[in-house]
Formats: sequence, structure tokens, C-alpha cells
Amino acid sequence: MEKTVDIEFTLNGKSQVLQADESMPLLWALRDRLQLTGTKFGCGMAQCGACTVHLDGTAIRSCVTPVAVVQGRSVTTIEGLESGVAQAVQQSWDELAVVQCGYCQSGQIMSAVALLEINPNPSDEQIDQSMSGNICRCSTYVRIRAAIKDAAGKLAKG
Repeated sequence: MEKTVDIEFTLNGKSQVLQADESMPLLWALRDRLQLTGTKFGCGMAQCGACTVHLDGTAIRSCVTPVAVVQGRSVTTIEGLESGVAQAVQQSWDELAVVQCGYCQSGQIMSAVALLEINPNPSDEQIDQSMSGNICRCSTYVRIRAAIKDAAGKLAKG
């Protein structure tokens, strides 16, 4: 039985009230109800990372997160990334031509930004570990790691 509730949260820096079944996956609330389609559906089991968003600054998989979890919290999607770290990551992604098909890239970028926010100078091993939950069908992993290192270098220079 559905239980529709008002869910109040901050979305990309703005207050949001959403009426939804509290068990609806956050992914579907974002895509279908709020028309933010940058966050992608991949597997529906938190295995591929295409649905990655930030909840209070932490990378989470929105496909398995009930929308009720965001009550009173802050969600950032790819459309809302604005920090200096996000800008450095996006610039490096572009300069190093990371993207091939692009389907996984919003999740990859969300995970990379979350990593650099807590570890501004990660080793290759730390990058690989942090990004291991994001699958890229095009296998651009070497370029993804290089872009994260490049963004870390940009941030270190200020």
C-alpha cells in the first residue's frame, strides 16, 4: 500500500517539497517527478554507479535509496554541481576527453567530486578503490583516473 507523504529537502541548493510514496527510489523522484534527467538508471541494484548523487556531500546510489531518506537533508545531482572541485573535475574530464558514449559519466563525475572533496590528492590505488563502484561500458578507466589526477593538480595550484 502506497503512503504518499510530503518530503522536504534541499535539492541543488534550493528548498524542495515533493509529494511521493516514501518508498519510491530517489532516482525516480529526481528523473520522473522533478525532471532532472542527468542522473541515469543503469542496473537498479547499486552495482553500476550511473545513479550516483550526493546526499549531504556523500556519494550514494539513488536507485536503492528510498526518497523518504532525504527528508530534511541536502541532495546534489549532476545538474547542481558548482563547487571549485566540481569545476576542476569537469574541466579535466573535458580536456582529457574522458567521455565516449557518456552514459555513465554523470555518476563517474559525482563519485570523482565526492572523492576529491574528502581527499584532494588521492593515490592511484585510492582512486581505483573509490571509483570501483562505477562501471564504464566503454572502459575509459585509465582516462577517468588521469582526469581525477589532473583535477587534483589543478586544485593544488589553486
